[in-house]
Amino acid sequence: MRAINYSQFGGPEVLHVVAGLPVPEPGPGQVRVRVAASVVHPVDLMIRGGRFPAPLPTGLPYVPGWDVAGTVDAVGPSVGELTVGDDVIGFSPWLRTTVGTHAEYVVLDAAWLTAAPVGVPATQAATLPTNGLAAAQALDLLALPEGSSVLVTGAAGQVGGFTLALARVAGLQATGMAGAGDREFVESQGAAFVPRSDDPIAAAAGGFDAVVDLAVLGSSLMALVRDGGGYVAASPPLRPEPARGVATFAMEVLPDGIRLGELVKLVESGDIPLRVAGVYPFADAAAAHHRLAQGGVRGGVVIVP
Repeated sequence: MRAINYSQFGGPEVLHVVAGLPVPEPGPGQVRVRVAASVVHPVDLMIRGGRFPAPLPTGLPYVPGWDVAGTVDAVGPSVGELTVGDDVIGFSPWLRTTVGTHAEYVVLDAAWLTAAPVGVPATQAATLPTNGLAAAQALDLLALPEGSSVLVTGAAGQVGGFTLALARVAGLQATGMAGAGDREFVESQGAAFVPRSDDPIAAAAGGFDAVVDLAVLGSSLMALVRDGGGYVAASPPLRPEPARGVATFAMEVLPDGIRLGELVKLVESGDIPLRVAGVYPFADAAAAHHRLAQGGVRGGVVIVP
């Protein structure tokens, strides 16, 4: 089996394609997926650079990669729903398992997967699982009633775009804060547009029932949340203390095949857009990491075997 691998921390140049790795075998409740596409995330760059602040469950070397789109090619015991030949998508909770999807094959729990969207190329479908579930789970934490207002910072990024789309589907009044060049995209998702600013409080003047702070602008945004509202931070260390009855949460995306299946239906109905910034073969993994590191990426940076 071939996979992208690194055995030391550093820049993109530490990434290599290795061959001759054993093909993993599925255990109880697991399936093996022949990978058609996976995606590079900012956290992959942080871990590769040795900058991740928490200990990981295993040591180097690592095969990176979270999302997967591919085809089931082996099924372990006690798997009821999926069968060999099924096209699926899902993601590996890499920080818990260090099981990476930038490989020709990956073994994952069947419960983490769902049927791939019909008629959607694998390179597009692979962009949905991690970021789509992050957006869905953030809004699930807030549990906002229809008609509520929500400000989303970093609204043109991958998670931000999914959050705007899901807010629209849920009947929320979304406002997206993003760069000036992203107005068209934000408004295409049914959201009001607010340009990114050195003074986000002034830029987004007014009260919101909730804020989803994906751009990590910080707890000063709590001032924009009405009493009794909600606030979602991009990660647990960034969650502010509750105040004025404002409930605060942090995003910790979890694999969930059932919830992901609901998102697939929204993709198939055209309610969720899938965006791809570029597609790179294994041999160009370093270039994919360089592209994401440059910033301003509007879509998934996709890796294919």
